[in-house]
Amino acid sequence: MDGIEKITGRIAADGAQETEAILAEARAQADAIAARYDQQAARESEEILARGRRNAQERVERLASVAQLDARKMELSAKQEMLSKAYDQALEQLLNLPEQQYVTLLADLAAHASSTGREAVIFSQKDRTRYGKAAVTQANERLGDGHLTLSEQTRPIRGGLILSDGDVEVNCTFETLVRLQRGELDREVAKVLFD
Repeated sequence: MDGIEKITGRIAADGAQETEAILAEARAQADAIAARYDQQAARESEEILARGRRNAQERVERLASVAQLDARKMELSAKQEMLSKAYDQALEQLLNLPEQQYVTLLADLAAHASSTGREAVIFSQKDRTRYGKAAVTQANERLGDGHLTLSEQTRPIRGGLILSDGDVEVNCTFETLVRLQRGELDREVAKVLFD
Protein backbone atom coordinates (compact mmCIF):
# COMPACT_ATOMS: atom_id res chain seq x y z
CA MET A 1 0.00 0.00 0.00
CA ASP A 2 2.89 2.17 0.63
CA GLY A 3 3.70 2.18 -3.06
CA ILE A 4 0.18 3.11 -4.11
CA GLU A 5 0.07 5.92 -1.60
CA LYS A 6 3.37 7.22 -2.86
CA ILE A 7 2.14 7.07 -6.44
CA THR A 8 -1.17 8.76 -5.61
CA GLY A 9 0.67 11.26 -3.44
CA ARG A 10 3.05 11.97 -6.29
CA ILE A 11 0.16 12.27 -8.77
CA ALA A 12 -1.61 14.60 -6.33
CA ALA A 13 1.58 16.65 -5.86
CA ASP A 14 2.20 16.75 -9.59
CA GLY A 15 -1.45 17.71 -10.11
CA ALA A 16 -1.23 20.42 -7.47
CA GLN A 17 1.98 21.70 -8.98
CA GLU A 18 0.45 21.64 -12.45
CA THR A 19 -2.69 23.32 -11.13
CA GLU A 20 -0.55 25.96 -9.42
CA ALA A 21 1.39 26.51 -12.69
CA ILE A 22 -1.84 26.75 -14.69
CA LEU A 23 -3.31 29.16 -12.11
CA ALA A 24 -0.12 31.24 -12.13
CA GLU A 25 -0.16 31.38 -15.93
CA ALA A 26 -3.90 32.25 -15.86
CA ARG A 27 -3.24 35.00 -13.28
CA ALA A 28 -0.40 36.36 -15.40
CA GLN A 29 -2.59 36.34 -18.53
CA ALA A 30 -5.45 37.95 -16.55
CA ASP A 31 -3.07 40.60 -15.21
CA ALA A 32 -1.73 41.26 -18.73
CA ILE A 33 -5.27 41.47 -20.12
CA ALA A 34 -6.34 43.75 -17.25
CA ALA A 35 -3.25 45.96 -17.79
CA ARG A 36 -3.97 46.12 -21.52
CA TYR A 37 -7.61 47.10 -20.89
CA ASP A 38 -6.54 49.61 -18.22
CA GLN A 39 -4.19 51.20 -20.75
CA GLN A 40 -6.89 51.14 -23.43
CA ALA A 41 -9.43 52.61 -20.99
CA ALA A 42 -6.95 55.34 -19.99
CA ARG A 43 -6.24 56.12 -23.68
CA GLU A 44 -9.92 56.22 -24.57
CA SER A 45 -10.67 58.29 -21.49
CA GLU A 46 -7.95 60.81 -22.47
CA GLU A 47 -9.23 60.87 -26.06
CA ILE A 48 -12.79 61.51 -24.83
CA LEU A 49 -11.56 64.27 -22.51
CA ALA A 50 -9.44 65.81 -25.27
CA ARG A 51 -12.38 65.65 -27.69
CA GLY A 52 -14.60 67.22 -25.03
CA ARG A 53 -12.06 70.00 -24.44
CA ARG A 54 -11.79 70.64 -28.20
CA ASN A 55 -15.58 70.69 -28.57
CA ALA A 56 -15.89 73.03 -25.59
CA GLN A 57 -13.19 75.32 -27.02
CA GLU A 58 -14.87 75.32 -30.44
CA ARG A 59 -18.20 76.13 -28.81
CA VAL A 60 -16.64 78.98 -26.83
CA GLU A 61 -15.06 80.31 -30.02
CA ARG A 62 -18.37 80.03 -31.92
CA LEU A 63 -20.24 81.77 -29.12
CA ALA A 64 -17.59 84.50 -28.98
CA SER A 65 -17.82 84.90 -32.75
CA VAL A 66 -21.61 85.13 -32.60
CA ALA A 67 -21.36 87.64 -29.76
CA GLN A 68 -18.91 89.75 -31.76
CA LEU A 69 -21.16 89.57 -34.81
CA ASP A 70 -24.17 90.60 -32.71
CA ALA A 71 -22.17 93.47 -31.22
CA ARG A 72 -21.15 94.64 -34.70
CA LYS A 73 -24.77 94.41 -35.87
CA MET A 74 -25.92 96.46 -32.88
CA GLU A 75 -23.18 99.02 -33.48
CA LEU A 76 -24.07 99.24 -37.18
CA SER A 77 -27.74 99.60 -36.32
CA ALA A 78 -26.95 102.39 -33.85
CA LYS A 79 -24.79 104.14 -36.45
CA GLN A 80 -27.53 103.81 -39.08
CA GLU A 81 -29.99 105.29 -36.62
CA MET A 82 -27.62 108.19 -35.89
CA LEU A 83 -27.13 108.79 -39.62
CA SER A 84 -30.91 108.82 -40.13
CA LYS A 85 -31.29 111.30 -37.30
CA ALA A 86 -28.57 113.50 -38.81
CA TYR A 87 -30.40 113.57 -42.15
CA ASP A 88 -33.74 114.17 -40.42
CA GLN A 89 -32.14 117.07 -38.58
CA ALA A 90 -30.72 118.43 -41.86
CA LEU A 91 -34.21 118.28 -43.38
CA GLU A 92 -35.65 120.09 -40.36
CA GLN A 93 -32.98 122.78 -40.66
CA LEU A 94 -33.87 123.27 -44.33
CA LEU A 95 -37.55 123.58 -43.44
CA ASN A 96 -36.78 126.07 -40.68
CA LEU A 97 -34.47 128.41 -42.60
CA PRO A 98 -35.17 132.11 -42.16
CA GLU A 99 -37.76 133.32 -44.66
CA GLN A 100 -35.37 135.13 -47.02
CA GLN A 101 -32.91 132.23 -47.14
CA TYR A 102 -35.79 129.79 -47.70
CA VAL A 103 -37.15 131.81 -50.64
CA THR A 104 -33.65 132.14 -52.11
CA LEU A 105 -33.13 128.38 -51.81
CA LEU A 106 -36.46 127.66 -53.52
CA ALA A 107 -35.64 130.12 -56.31
CA ASP A 108 -32.18 128.59 -56.80
CA LEU A 109 -33.70 125.08 -56.95
CA ALA A 110 -36.29 126.15 -59.52
CA ALA A 111 -33.78 128.00 -61.71
CA HIS A 112 -31.23 125.20 -61.56
CA ALA A 113 -33.73 122.39 -62.27
CA SER A 114 -35.57 124.22 -65.07
CA SER A 115 -34.78 122.92 -68.53
CA THR A 116 -37.12 125.13 -70.61
CA GLY A 117 -37.75 128.08 -68.33
CA ARG A 118 -41.48 127.58 -68.89
CA GLU A 119 -42.38 124.96 -66.27
CA ALA A 120 -45.09 125.32 -63.64
CA VAL A 121 -43.71 125.36 -60.09
CA ILE A 122 -45.64 123.21 -57.61
CA PHE A 123 -45.23 123.80 -53.87
CA SER A 124 -46.80 122.47 -50.69
CA GLN A 125 -49.98 124.30 -49.64
CA LYS A 126 -48.10 126.23 -46.94
CA ASP A 127 -45.10 127.15 -49.12
CA ARG A 128 -47.30 128.17 -52.07
CA THR A 129 -49.21 130.65 -49.93
CA ARG A 130 -46.20 132.04 -48.06
CA TYR A 131 -43.29 131.86 -50.52
CA GLY A 132 -44.59 130.82 -53.95
CA LYS A 133 -44.77 134.16 -55.77
CA ALA A 134 -41.46 135.45 -54.39
CA ALA A 135 -39.61 132.19 -55.19
CA VAL A 136 -40.97 132.05 -58.77
CA THR A 137 -40.15 135.72 -59.34
CA GLN A 138 -36.56 135.27 -58.10
CA ALA A 139 -36.15 132.10 -60.18
CA ASN A 140 -37.29 133.92 -63.33
CA GLU A 141 -34.79 136.70 -62.57
CA ARG A 142 -32.00 134.12 -62.25
CA LEU A 143 -33.02 132.54 -65.57
CA GLY A 144 -32.98 135.94 -67.29
CA ASP A 145 -35.72 135.20 -69.79
CA GLY A 146 -37.54 132.69 -67.58
CA HIS A 147 -41.28 132.25 -67.74
CA LEU A 148 -41.81 129.92 -64.81
CA THR A 149 -45.35 130.07 -63.45
CA LEU A 150 -46.78 129.42 -60.01
CA SER A 151 -48.97 126.32 -60.32
CA GLU A 152 -52.48 126.38 -58.88
CA GLN A 153 -52.04 122.82 -57.62
CA THR A 154 -50.19 121.85 -54.48
CA ARG A 155 -48.64 118.58 -53.32
CA PRO A 156 -48.35 116.96 -49.90
CA ILE A 157 -44.64 117.66 -49.54
CA ARG A 158 -42.79 119.05 -46.55
CA GLY A 159 -40.64 121.52 -48.44
CA GLY A 160 -38.98 122.23 -51.76
CA LEU A 161 -40.80 122.16 -55.07
CA ILE A 162 -41.73 120.19 -58.16
CA LEU A 163 -41.29 121.55 -61.67
CA SER A 164 -43.98 120.38 -64.07
CA ASP A 165 -43.86 120.62 -67.84
CA GLY A 166 -46.82 118.62 -69.13
CA ASP A 167 -46.21 114.97 -68.27
CA VAL A 168 -42.63 115.59 -67.17
CA GLU A 169 -41.95 116.48 -63.56
CA VAL A 170 -38.68 117.26 -61.86
CA ASN A 171 -38.79 116.43 -58.16
CA CYS A 172 -36.89 119.00 -56.11
CA THR A 173 -38.60 118.29 -52.81
CA PHE A 174 -36.34 118.52 -49.79
CA GLU A 175 -37.23 114.96 -48.82
CA THR A 176 -36.06 113.65 -52.20
CA LEU A 177 -32.95 115.84 -52.33
CA VAL A 178 -31.87 114.75 -48.84
CA ARG A 179 -32.53 111.10 -49.70
CA LEU A 180 -30.49 111.39 -52.92
CA GLN A 181 -27.63 113.10 -51.11
CA ARG A 182 -27.66 110.46 -48.42
CA GLY A 183 -26.09 107.82 -50.65
CA GLU A 184 -23.34 110.21 -51.72
CA LEU A 185 -22.63 111.73 -48.31
CA ASP A 186 -23.00 108.77 -45.93
CA ARG A 187 -19.24 108.22 -45.62
CA GLU A 188 -18.49 111.89 -44.95
CA VAL A 189 -21.36 112.24 -42.47
CA ALA A 190 -20.32 109.01 -40.73
CA LYS A 191 -16.76 110.29 -40.52
CA VAL A 192 -17.96 113.50 -38.86
CA LEU A 193 -20.25 111.63 -36.48
CA PHE A 194 -18.08 108.67 -35.51
CA ASP A 195 -14.41 109.59 -35.96
